[in-house]
Amino acid sequence: MSTLKFLLQKEFRQIFRNPTILRMILLVPVVQLIILPLAADFEIKNINISIVDNDRSGMSQDLIEDIKSSGYFRLINYTHDFQIAFSDIESDEADIVLEIPNGLERDMIRERSGALFIAVNAINGTKAYVGGAYLSRIISAFNQDLRTEFSSENRGTAIGVAVINWFNPMLNYQFFMVPGILVVLVTMVGGYMTSLNIVKEKEVGTIEQINVTPIRKTHFILGKLIPFWVLCVIVFTLGMFVVARIIYGIVPLGSIFVLYGYLALYLVAILGVALLISTYSNTQQQAMSLSFFMMMIFILMSGLFTPIESMPQWAQWIAALNPVTYFVQVMRMIVMKGSEFGHITKHFLIMVAFAVVFNSWAILNYKKTS
Repeated sequence: MSTLKFLLQKEFRQIFRNPTILRMILLVPVVQLIILPLAADFEIKNINISIVDNDRSGMSQDLIEDIKSSGYFRLINYTHDFQIAFSDIESDEADIVLEIPNGLERDMIRERSGALFIAVNAINGTKAYVGGAYLSRIISAFNQDLRTEFSSENRGTAIGVAVINWFNPMLNYQFFMVPGILVVLVTMVGGYMTSLNIVKEKEVGTIEQINVTPIRKTHFILGKLIPFWVLCVIVFTLGMFVVARIIYGIVPLGSIFVLYGYLALYLVAILGVALLISTYSNTQQQAMSLSFFMMMIFILMSGLFTPIESMPQWAQWIAALNPVTYFVQVMRMIVMKGSEFGHITKHFLIMVAFAVVFNSWAILNYKKTS
């Protein structure tokens, strides 16, 4: 233990010797956590719509008011000429054109049927799909109201539906994204900084001095891992209990002890990956390139932005081998659902396996002779 104590003193002195790096480790993730959730919002709003109203009736005005009051659409043009509205799509000023035909109100009263035309700018496929779905849903709700109003048979027999959104009642997308983004930031801080640690010893030549000492490989790896483990815990605490709570009003519903217990295990696993990269690299440039490659796969295939269930089968297999996947799930389960240890036992055992495999591999791969 005395040997490990001296190694830790050395590592912490090296870290605190460069205050710029220390500020970057602690402050940059906090600033990123403040900014990124505001931009990483997949709920599509402010969809520009151009409406061609050939009917100019009370019914068409009611429909337009429903569209405007939904909060998803922004009316940029109200005209009676479809070509004028279509030119808005061609100039990228409008995303959707809705054409209301002449005689819509008359047809609905007499024949109980009518037709609308929707043209969608599909260059951005996601925005087109979601925007078209929003508009179709508003029109369907409007149509249902008309049926209830016009049909005396439906009066008194209409079915009411009550919807309750569990775990996120207000459908606040930031409650969903902030825990996941915090996981990514902690992973990047620990992964990048730790992967450069052993390589830096190689580049400045001090690795040879360490190799001729009677220090065991296990002590050497622990000496490199523990300081950044402590810094990552500090970064997580700042993000979870300063940024998330004060700025976004997110308070974990589950046990803080379970959350930090899983964090501690996760950091051992992810820092083991970084140390493994460091043992395979001879220069800091190589370590940065390998870390960037691994981090991009970890982040994009973690389920943070895209549900894992929506990925192809081969991508789901890769996601199952990704430590970030499990911590993102655990964060959302504990923070939003209030899950306890019994709910994450499987995730806990998987992370134990990751920690053992990656750190054992790093220890075995580190050679004290060259």
